[in-house]
Amino acid sequence: MTDSTSPGTDSATLQKLQDARRRLREELSRVIVGQEAVIDEVLVALFSRGHVLLVGVPGLAKTLLVRSLAQSLDLTFSRIQFTPDLMPADVTGTEVLQENRERGTREFRFIPGPIFANIVLGDEINRTPPKTQAALLEAMQESQVTTGGKRNALEQPFFVLATQNPIEQEGTYPLPEAQLDRFMFLIRVDYPTRDEERRILRLTTEGEAAPIRPVLTKSEIMELQTMVRRVPIADHVLDFAVDLARRTRPSQPEAPDFVKTSVTWGGGPRASQFLVIGAKAHAVLNGRPNATIDDVKAVAHPVLRHRVIPNFAAAAEGITSDHLIDRLLTETPRHASAGLDDARLPKVLGSAGPEPNR
Repeated sequence: MTDSTSPGTDSATLQKLQDARRRLREELSRVIVGQEAVIDEVLVALFSRGHVLLVGVPGLAKTLLVRSLAQSLDLTFSRIQFTPDLMPADVTGTEVLQENRERGTREFRFIPGPIFANIVLGDEINRTPPKTQAALLEAMQESQVTTGGKRNALEQPFFVLATQNPIEQEGTYPLPEAQLDRFMFLIRVDYPTRDEERRILRLTTEGEAAPIRPVLTKSEIMELQTMVRRVPIADHVLDFAVDLARRTRPSQPEAPDFVKTSVTWGGGPRASQFLVIGAKAHAVLNGRPNATIDDVKAVAHPVLRHRVIPNFAAAAEGITSDHLIDRLLTETPRHASAGLDDARLPKVLGSAGPEPNR
């Protein structure tokens, strides 16, 4: 536990994270018009060490957002354009046989693939077959790649942002549940408003876009990620997150009747973990020293929308996962608050703890 005079106090932590958010939004606004909610959700995932799936029609600056984010964070960046003929080794890397002239022998050497970067953009991830999609599983879960029986660690921080076009179905391979569950957030990117579209036209048709300046170093990002995990959360908030996740599962006794009749499958333990860590990040990025139920609700849609799957009957009636989450948020009871101990509120406590299952 930090003492009240240490640099880990709440005021210092809140100021660092709020400054980071403000500076990042300022830099991204040089090239991204609007999309404030999308940017905020991406930043919550970033400081939570979570991966993101961006879903939206073409032309909504999803790729530009990811590339600009990498530039503003001064991190290495690589883009993988997923296509039907892409092979797993094209993502992870491969071993090649090389001659060692000094020894007069031949030996295998690992050539890293594009997955070896701090920020990896998986463009149109559903356009590649499951075999290649699966090449991302180990990297996203364990931050390593295994080739030829040898483990190759990925440099931290490691952040995968994948894009997906929701309207095209031909030549696509829907992500399996195991792959979807590795993503902390599924973020929907919508059309801009009329005023935003006018600003986009001004920005893109009247000269060159302003360069993006790096505002956070690699070590600063990792420090802020650790700080987020130390944010205290009250038992009643934790219970709300657990109840919300469990009520999405139609086989559980806690599930309401509308879930049992409308949902094929619900969120697993990762949903609960990401609700909590996302609530912590959302709280401190908005200037609050501890996570509340409102913070859990704020991240519920991006955490749950790819984990709460409507069944055929519900889909035929136009019921979406967002509709189901809205109703769950309304009907999930709040537990009585016992209150946080006064000593906990002004401080960021304890160790960062173990990584959640990604």
